[in-house]
Amino acid sequence: MVTSSKRPTGANLRRTQIKPYSESCDRNRDSILGVLRPLLNKCRHVLEIGSGTGQHAVYFADRIPHIIWHTSDLADHHEGIQRWIDESHLANVRAPRELDMSVQTWHVNLEDHFEDIHLQAIYSANTAHIMPETCVQNMILGAGNLLESGGQLILYGPFNYKQAFTSSSNAKFDHWLKQRNPTQGIRDFERLNAWANQSGLYLQKDYPMPANNRLLCWRKR
Repeated sequence: MVTSSKRPTGANLRRTQIKPYSESCDRNRDSILGVLRPLLNKCRHVLEIGSGTGQHAVYFADRIPHIIWHTSDLADHHEGIQRWIDESHLANVRAPRELDMSVQTWHVNLEDHFEDIHLQAIYSANTAHIMPETCVQNMILGAGNLLESGGQLILYGPFNYKQAFTSSSNAKFDHWLKQRNPTQGIRDFERLNAWANQSGLYLQKDYPMPANNRLLCWRKR
């Protein structure tokens, strides 16, 4: 399991305290897992784009043990992700790779690696509204190149439909994001779907999730 029933002491306590932590990851992980488990039933290798703290990686890999979970993020996040991996003692989680979605050809260095092991799913949570829109486009187009035939791109987070917010709380969240950074904001589903289609992906299903979020799953033709 990811966590131990024993209370950490000494050096173990210090390591636990300095691990990065996101409360939202704990809130949404079980609802996401409920959708991911059947989607990943026949998958072996999953790449997570924007692993963040590393919490989702170890939680999902522990509960879907037949998959190998490949973590990734900007280099600044690698140490925290690795702490979660080290303390989980899971054999099916891989060390983080450096991926920068501002680079249009970010996927090129991964193509040889995943060609040998067949990448069947790419997962990313709460990244589309944080990255600049050009980076979101690069992520989706690159994912289409990386995935094998029949592979899935799975995005979780809040999304707009027909340029309209799905709730007042999402509208307030979007306003807060743009005040913090004008390049951030909740993205329009139709634009994401157009990029996915351009990359050879078609929408398999759009899942409603708690707290006005969605889980979008595209499949490669």
